[in-house]
Amino acid sequence: MQNIMFKSKLAAAVAVALMTVSCASADNSAAQPATSQAPEYQAQAQQTAPLNESTTLTLERIMADQDWVARSPERAFWSYDGGQILFERKREGSPMRDLYVRDLSGAQGNGERVALSDVHEYAHRDAVHNSDRSMHAYVFGNNVFVRDLRRGELSQLTRDNRAKSDLQFLNDGRVAFRSGHELVAVHPRSGMTETLAQLSFQKQPQALQDPTDILAEEELELIEYAQIQRRQREEQFDHQQQLARENASLTPQPFYLGEGMELAEVSLSPAGNKAIIAIQEPQSWRGDGDLMPRFVTETGRIENQNVRRRVADAEPVEQVLYMLDLTTGEKQQLDYDSLPGFDEDVLASVREENYRERGEEYTSERKPRAISVMPGWSTGQGNVQWTEDGSQVALILRAWDNKDRWIATVDFDDAALVSQHRLHDEAWINNRGFNDLAWIPGQNAFWYTSEEDGFGHVYVRDLDSRSDRQLTSGRYVVNGVVMDAAGEHLYYQANKDHPGTYEIYRMRLSDGESTQLTELGGINTFALSPDEQQLLITHSNAVQPHELYVQSIGDTASAQRLTHTVSDEFNSIPWKAGDIVGVPSSHVDEPIYSRVYLPDDFDPEHAEGYPAVVFIHGAGYLQNAHAGWSNYSREFMFHNMLTQKGYVVLDLDFRGSQGYGRDWRTAVYRQMGTPEVEDLVDVVSWMGDEVNVNTDRVGTYGGSYGGFLTFMSLFKEPDLFAAGAALRPVTDWAHYNTGYTSNILNLPQDDMIAYRRSSPIYFAEGYESTPMLISAPMVDDNVFFQDSVRLVQRLIELEKENFETAIFPVEPHGFVQPSSWLDQYRRIFKLFDENL
Repeated sequence: MQNIMFKSKLAAAVAVALMTVSCASADNSAAQPATSQAPEYQAQAQQTAPLNESTTLTLERIMADQDWVARSPERAFWSYDGGQILFERKREGSPMRDLYVRDLSGAQGNGERVALSDVHEYAHRDAVHNSDRSMHAYVFGNNVFVRDLRRGELSQLTRDNRAKSDLQFLNDGRVAFRSGHELVAVHPRSGMTETLAQLSFQKQPQALQDPTDILAEEELELIEYAQIQRRQREEQFDHQQQLARENASLTPQPFYLGEGMELAEVSLSPAGNKAIIAIQEPQSWRGDGDLMPRFVTETGRIENQNVRRRVADAEPVEQVLYMLDLTTGEKQQLDYDSLPGFDEDVLASVREENYRERGEEYTSERKPRAISVMPGWSTGQGNVQWTEDGSQVALILRAWDNKDRWIATVDFDDAALVSQHRLHDEAWINNRGFNDLAWIPGQNAFWYTSEEDGFGHVYVRDLDSRSDRQLTSGRYVVNGVVMDAAGEHLYYQANKDHPGTYEIYRMRLSDGESTQLTELGGINTFALSPDEQQLLITHSNAVQPHELYVQSIGDTASAQRLTHTVSDEFNSIPWKAGDIVGVPSSHVDEPIYSRVYLPDDFDPEHAEGYPAVVFIHGAGYLQNAHAGWSNYSREFMFHNMLTQKGYVVLDLDFRGSQGYGRDWRTAVYRQMGTPEVEDLVDVVSWMGDEVNVNTDRVGTYGGSYGGFLTFMSLFKEPDLFAAGAALRPVTDWAHYNTGYTSNILNLPQDDMIAYRRSSPIYFAEGYESTPMLISAPMVDDNVFFQDSVRLVQRLIELEKENFETAIFPVEPHGFVQPSSWLDQYRRIFKLFDENL
């Protein structure tokens, strides 16, 4: 049974519990949430079932290969006719994934593995459709396949090894794609292939070259033979140019884009007559010195692995936009100067503060900023969107400093960008969500998502009236937006009823009216069936990994579970889901949502007070105090083990976490490790007040960002925790990657104040010998081993005591080997057992 209770910080700071989950049943999937409200969080034992040998948790069991838990369905999608579902599933005892297919008619269990000889027939997860949806096309193994959806006939259009991307149907029925620097179209019936455009990164060829020196000039004046040769070359060149222009059977002449540049983005109009491209100076992902030694190798010798560059070495990247006319061969640049704020000094106050600290004076000036197309991985539907007929195009653009995002259309007649929407953020634009964009069929309008009101919501832009209309609103976020084929509805995932519960909704584009489609609780993502009558749902709850469900749209009671991939062994254990509680904050109005696990025989009057562990999640911008299956599966089981041994455990979504809106996300701007540590202080105090925790016996641990915050809490609040374990920790943000770090702390050359304010290595003097474990994987290409090494050296130089370091020679950022997992968590448990 699940009980969900709501807790918020009211004017009188009244605490109300948000979620309590207790699962005594062997079939945890049967648990359904019920909602009630209470004036206070009433802590009580979450598990009363007696433990035995099979239900007592051990580190050996928890840290083993996770196949014993489940081999859950991944990347699920519909078959082209809606009669089957397909998904990937981990191969037992191997990291390999296999494709499975399951019929929807009759009892089919977990489906059947698709034979390798047949995989190409099913690999259409990312298929594109023609305008009337009678055909779809997809790429498998670098080759293009097309299926007639009415007949079910599949055709292979290419068979070669050249990579293909940006697949689409053109309005005349041809299938187009990008291969290298060429845009190619294939007629699916005849197989006729033609090059639509060639992009050449060379200077445009000339018939004749100017004389290079005085001798060449004199030779051309004196020698008739040289003059004849030049004249004939010019005639031949002009002939070839004229032939290419006037004879449609030939490959069109290349678009010459100049030397020293590379292609960043390309998008072809569905009319096949225009393209938008972005080019930039060649970018290297690393420098010559960006190396990581590997000490355990097959050769027995030390080998160096190339790794990414550091944010301290980053430089802004600017793209140049062009509009290509494939009919005339004309190329026109699209300047950014029509974008509002394109030349603002958005970092003026930051630079002034840093200059002032150095005793210098900063003079602000307006100059063009580095601007580029928003990366495709940041956008839901793609960063360049055309209308169905190809008559209009909209682009999502971003400033490299990530303080601005623009949505712009293109005036083809004037070859100019037209700004339709500007989103400015003094901190940073969210590049992990709310960057959706798509045209509405039959309207001179598009819908988009934005965080402009503080939460990620849906808006419509009418180009005729140049006005915006907000369709969703409230203190929740909208994700995974999909438009139906007719352009009448949007389907989306949102946490409307509770920050940690995500259901599926459908909204009318005409008036914004939304209808909740699912009532499964937990976390749900979806795929819309081909006939748009059903949802394929990937569902999980706090004690059950992901499984697949199918549900008829408009009938919440029709949700039917399709897969049962969780092991009987896992289901036999009475797992605690924990209570999700809104812990009052002493710094902001919003509560700190946290998952609280209580001991089996919890007694609020326990005389000595309970020992406790606070888990700090990684990634920073991530949500973990939610009602679904956690990405931290081993940690979830470890926390259950700790409660069996008498601990209270709390994991919190500190400020900076995902799912709570823009202000919560950006609270860490220029001060990573400050608001989060304040939140840690608040939750420890709350545990002492509300769940009878002895606050002198509280420890903490976390990995990556969680390791960073472990250091920051031990160094800045040395009396807060009695022990701490920092796993794969960041110690100096100037050594981390550019994309993540520059958003939050700007660049070191602009804002070294923020880096010093946010990096544990600058606070090491505050460490007061709290027992501390530093766990460092040595082949971590995300947070480098060097981070831990430099901090250890700093602690040695400061003559600090009572810390120890554990190194893991073969592990990357995310541990792989069960033996390494076990060794690490034995050390963590020993740290807590001896000190708490």
